[in-house]
Amino acid sequence: MLTVIENGTVLDTSTMEFVGERAVIIEDGVIVDVADQHSGSADLVIDAAGSYVVPGLIDGHVHFRLATMDFRLLAEMTEVEFGIRMATLARDTVERGFTTVRDLGGDVTGLMRAIRRGVASGPRIVPAGRMISQTGGHGDTEGGYREPPTCACAMRSTAFGIVADGPEAVRKAARHNLREGSAFLKIHVSGGVATPSDPLESVQFTEEEISVAVVEAAHRQTYVAAHAYSPESIQLAIEAGVHCIEHGNMLDDVSATTMASADAVLVPTLATYEAMDQLGEELGLPASNRAKNTKVYAAGLASLEVARTHGVTMGFGTDLIGESQVRQNRELVLRHEVEPAVDILRSMWNTNSRLCHLEGRIGTLAPGAYGDVVVSRVNPLEDLAAFADPMTAFSHVIQGGQIVVER
Repeated sequence: MLTVIENGTVLDTSTMEFVGERAVIIEDGVIVDVADQHSGSADLVIDAAGSYVVPGLIDGHVHFRLATMDFRLLAEMTEVEFGIRMATLARDTVERGFTTVRDLGGDVTGLMRAIRRGVASGPRIVPAGRMISQTGGHGDTEGGYREPPTCACAMRSTAFGIVADGPEAVRKAARHNLREGSAFLKIHVSGGVATPSDPLESVQFTEEEISVAVVEAAHRQTYVAAHAYSPESIQLAIEAGVHCIEHGNMLDDVSATTMASADAVLVPTLATYEAMDQLGEELGLPASNRAKNTKVYAAGLASLEVARTHGVTMGFGTDLIGESQVRQNRELVLRHEVEPAVDILRSMWNTNSRLCHLEGRIGTLAPGAYGDVVVSRVNPLEDLAAFADPMTAFSHVIQGGQIVVER
């Protein structure tokens, strides 16, 4: 199939400048040329005159497995209900312009297969697989009383994560995830908002346990991403070789300097804290979780200032849960309170493409890239807030050369 998007003003994400009116030519799902004009026939021609042509958006932190903010319901759902809800979330995600996402934890194998086979509509998913956590850590999601384990090697798993204690258990969990197709590994090294029993400031895992995960990831030519809030947990993770810090809301000068020196990446996720603050009670988020959210929500923007001051490379993510994923594009607006539009878009298209191991294939409109394109009525470099409203800004969302949305 040959698709041509013509007469639109095309963005070069290597320079973050619009290069003028061009024709983007997509054959069998891949961009083959970006030319001054196209002559000849095509199966599909989209006239983008007067509009701005940019790559498909990339969300560097999603959770399709967290299909609802009602955690009691989440614990009771059957796999069929998970499938239905996850497919809906995936469809809505791509219709908002996000053609590639990095899923930061949970079993999404079935969803990925359904999208590849055309049973469901959704973005390209780069999975971490099941989250790896210590007992009582942020990824230990099972509630209620549990009998004490009879040996230190005992491991538990759910569709969300693997609970592993000690270096060899972490090694086993890491190897299992990589065997199952994880593109990178996700661990938890501090407390979190979405779990009730671990304080935000708690430090989780030891340097030895984290280092084992880093080694196993490196043996597969990939990296470890770590959920971390506190400076101590960030410092611990980076010194053990972790490449990517998720959230980092309490980042301070010392931990930011360590990150910059290690060329590590920070993926802020401000939209989820705003959503939990505004919607949490209504959607069934427990009071204990909402109390923890208040603290990290207040610290979010300040952490971006610290990261920028120290030259920390930043990606772009949202971490929205279930019903709140409708706010995905809102992250652009929140980041814009601190950062210029060009830096935010660079973090989304350039940094995220590297985190997804898809540099040159996503986040760019160039030969060899996937034919994932958004046609926008709004110039995102000039009005990022308007660009963040896909219903009014985006006339077309194109995935692999085929129209997903035409407004």
